[in-house]
Amino acid sequence: MLQVLRKIAFPISLIYALVVYVRNFLFDIGVFKSKSFSTPTICVGNISVGGTGKTPMTEFLLRMLKDKKVAVLSRGYKRQSKGFVLANEGSSVLDLGDEPFQIHKKFPDVAIAVDGDRPNGIAQLENGVKPEVIVLDDAMQHRWVKPTKTILLTAYSKLYVNDWYLPTGDLRDAKVASKRADVIVVTKCPASISEAEKKNIAIKLKPESNQKVLFASLAYADFVSDGNQNKPLSELINKSFALVTGIASPEPLVQYLSAMGLEFEHFEFGDHHHFTDEEIGTFSGFDQILTTEKDFVRLEGRVDGVFYLEVAHQFNATDTAALEESLKQIF
Repeated sequence: MLQVLRKIAFPISLIYALVVYVRNFLFDIGVFKSKSFSTPTICVGNISVGGTGKTPMTEFLLRMLKDKKVAVLSRGYKRQSKGFVLANEGSSVLDLGDEPFQIHKKFPDVAIAVDGDRPNGIAQLENGVKPEVIVLDDAMQHRWVKPTKTILLTAYSKLYVNDWYLPTGDLRDAKVASKRADVIVVTKCPASISEAEKKNIAIKLKPESNQKVLFASLAYADFVSDGNQNKPLSELINKSFALVTGIASPEPLVQYLSAMGLEFEHFEFGDHHHFTDEEIGTFSGFDQILTTEKDFVRLEGRVDGVFYLEVAHQFNATDTAALEESLKQIF
């Protein structure tokens, strides 16, 4: 039914495409001005809606840049606060939004800020925190800022070159926007992806001569956590549990757990979903509830027996070195 509705909405997608084209054109010719900042900025983004792994990529960069004083700036999607907010010990998921709060919990020594006005957010960080580098989470479409480096993510199973504009497809920006990227990362690749397939994908993406195309697969932890204790994921074998997801693309996780032979009932919700008490009641009867780290920050304290499974991007040594070399150029 959804696919039928998407096809019917094709005329709307043409209008959307025109709006995107005009907006980008006005930035390209200088009618709308992109602002540069003295502090190096790294934009992590995509040109499709969700499901490419922006938060794991931001976390990967934080580990890679651990010797630098790094700040992260996000708009804080679906937060209840307004304006610029700098995370502190008393911050909640309502103050920051689920993804920034997740990063804040995992990296408490990193300055995590949210602001829908990215130029203002950067200025606030420069005046207060004074970081050596700022990672701009999900900022590909925020062209009021001209980043020092741009990392574009595209999922292996749905490359942007094979997609179409919203609402018929999942593109929220023009394919030509990919030319603004310094690095294109194909995420969620099979761990066994061959060099020949990588080459074929790179040919499809048609990168500029100055662009690097890198490949990453998902690496799941071998344990689950409730924030206080960890236990082996293998303990869930031969146990029926609930899998609760409110992310854009739960398929890789479902496939991973199924391949392990785990038995579960999947309760699937939309990306950034706010769980109501009634919805929680549908899966709270399970002794064990497994969810994503992003969903955990919205479920913690509201239901018993909930654990999350960590996930990270995994690059081979060659691509890791290429990404490190690209980032070194901004300092």
